[in-house]
Parts: sequence; C-alpha cells; structure tokens
Amino acid sequence: MDEEKSDVGVGPHPEPWPVDPRYDPELLANGDRRNVIDRFRYWRREAIVEELDRSRHGFHIAIENWAHDLNIGTVVRNANAFLAAGVHIVGRRKWNRRGAMVTDRYQHVSHHPTIEDLLSWADDQGLPIIGIDNLPGSVAIEKTELPERCVLLLGQEGPGLSDQAREAAIKVCSISQYGSTRSINAGVASGIAMHTWIRQHAVI
Repeated sequence: MDEEKSDVGVGPHPEPWPVDPRYDPELLANGDRRNVIDRFRYWRREAIVEELDRSRHGFHIAIENWAHDLNIGTVVRNANAFLAAGVHIVGRRKWNRRGAMVTDRYQHVSHHPTIEDLLSWADDQGLPIIGIDNLPGSVAIEKTELPERCVLLLGQEGPGLSDQAREAAIKVCSISQYGSTRSINAGVASGIAMHTWIRQHAVI
C-alpha cells in the first residue's frame, strides 16, 4: 500500500508555512497522506529517521528468511512501532514489503546472507542472541529478564529457528499458549517479543 495514496493524513498546510528545515515544501503544499503520527506531519522522511535515531531502543530484531517468509513485512512494521534499533533479515534478500505498510522507509533494515554473517555482526557489536521459538527446553519469555542490548531472533514460519540459530542463542524464549494451535506466526511472535522487551526496559 502506497502511503501517498492512502486516505489517512491531512491536506495542504495553511500559510504561512513553518520555516523549520525538517518540513518538506512539497508536503506542505500538497498535503501529507503518509501513515505517520501527528508529530511528524509534513516532515521530510530523512528528518523523521534522524529524529527516531535519537531514541531507538537497545534491541534488534532478526528473522530467518530461507523460504521467502511472508511475515517479514509485519516484523518490520512491529519494529517501527516499538522503535527497534534495527531489523536484520537472514537468508534471502527478497521479502514481502507490502506487509510493512511503508514503515521500512523509517527503519534500518539490514541483510545477512547466512546466519554466520549475522552472528559475526552481533559479536562485533557485543549483542547476545535471544532465540524466540517454542522449543523443548525453552524458557517462558514472560518470566525471563531480557538483556537491555540484544538481538531477538525468530525462525521462519513453519520450521522455526534453524539448528545454527538455536546453537548460537544464549537462551531460547517461548511464548506461552493456551489453545489448540501448535504455534503462532512469526509476525505476531515478533510483536510479543518486542513488547516484552519494552515492558522491561523502555522508559514509559
């Protein structure tokens, strides 16, 4: 969905226009139909990203993408909502951007061809890997203290975390479920995992 073609937003800004360089003259003249909060109305995209970068949280979210997982757009959208430091896609470079609802324009998204590449990057940054999967031996995420700086790593829909990802994680956290289904999709799981971090570490 193209944010410029959506029904959200506001029309042209009444004159006189603000002189702050963060504002985009084209948006001021034609209106801002993007899916952004009111604070960022009429701002240039680069100005929004720069402002978000001032307060991004200490966690990154990563997802394996070996079979073109359709949940990745939702993961990116959730990462934007919870102000993740970055999103990391492991495996295939191509992913479903439609589900991101254009939020990838405001989020740092990186690609790692292999899980080893992600692990090398995380090690250089001093970031432990926290796996998110309902595996034997996993610990309930709602009862676990997450590191303030970390990478929350999800497997792709269906098979879950790869063997290499499981071995690299300092711990694997599960999301408690109470119904008949065996698992929830990666998009939903990412939101729960990120919000768990938010509840523990974010200043609200």
